[in-house]
Amino acid sequence: MPGTPFGRVAILGSGGMGTALAILFAGHTGTVALWARDPELAEQMRRLRENPRHLPGVPIPSDLPISSQPEVILAGADLIVVAIPSCFLRSTLKVLAPLIPAGVPVLSVIKGLEVNSFRWPSDVLLEELGPRSISVLSGPSHAEEIARGLPASVVVAGPDSVLNTRVQTSLNHGRFRVYTNTDRPGVEMSGALKNIMGIAAGICDGLGFGDNAKAALLTRGLVEMTRFVVARGGESATLLGLAGVGDLITTCYSPFGRNRGVGLRIGRGEPLEQILASMTNVAEGVSTARAVHDVATRFQIDMPICSSVYAILYEQKSPLNALSDLMLRPPKRESTA
Repeated sequence: MPGTPFGRVAILGSGGMGTALAILFAGHTGTVALWARDPELAEQMRRLRENPRHLPGVPIPSDLPISSQPEVILAGADLIVVAIPSCFLRSTLKVLAPLIPAGVPVLSVIKGLEVNSFRWPSDVLLEELGPRSISVLSGPSHAEEIARGLPASVVVAGPDSVLNTRVQTSLNHGRFRVYTNTDRPGVEMSGALKNIMGIAAGICDGLGFGDNAKAALLTRGLVEMTRFVVARGGESATLLGLAGVGDLITTCYSPFGRNRGVGLRIGRGEPLEQILASMTNVAEGVSTARAVHDVATRFQIDMPICSSVYAILYEQKSPLNALSDLMLRPPKRESTA
């Protein structure tokens, strides 16, 4: 029934967000179980009752099952939460699909896309798991904060209003507020696009350009995100909400932002290959920048900031030259579309 909390939630993915959501669901719904792909990490989490790799120091409830055996985690689930990086999503689902019953709804918290096919996570989920209700959860929600109970607001979006409301009821509480939305494409695209802007913001910080430059970058970046979302079937109003401007602000300013962190190190002169080799978590914006550049070029969507990030990441263009090219473009009337 609408508004009924889920009885058993299976969470696939033991990164920061998967772990944080396991903790959130455990406090406000029935049984929650967490799947960790790496048996060693699963054992560490069971023993330490924390995630030493992604959320050190954050306690995990003692009665929350953690396993590397997906059949144990998925048994009896009436909601499956997918928190797997987009670059591993399809290959992982091909292994897990036989264990996932038909019709069980899915909540995706993935903020990326499949690069070669340019398929959004919800598309990949439907293709690999078959027809079912799918919603996405997005917004300014760094796992490091929500796992520690700091206040946050997010949005759950999808065409199934009953699923949205049940997710809202299962997660909403005094310090975690959940809104609903029907624009799944817009919310999902916003969650991916803001990661490109996070890299741009980090480059801006690494070069020491100051608040004025960063404010202009975010403002014009939001315009580019809106152009892309509308051109690809989303709603412009979504960009003014939590999944758009809300998540953009967090991604571009927070010290927890992985994509901003990548850009910061690039701005300070560190090679991309060295940066990525040193990271435990996946910075989705790196692969997203390539895919979005390809699509924007194909459909003639004007995205100069995204194009500049792509050139820095993949064409060895210097950040200073990219800035010069952006600033010296022909003057024009300000447009918010």
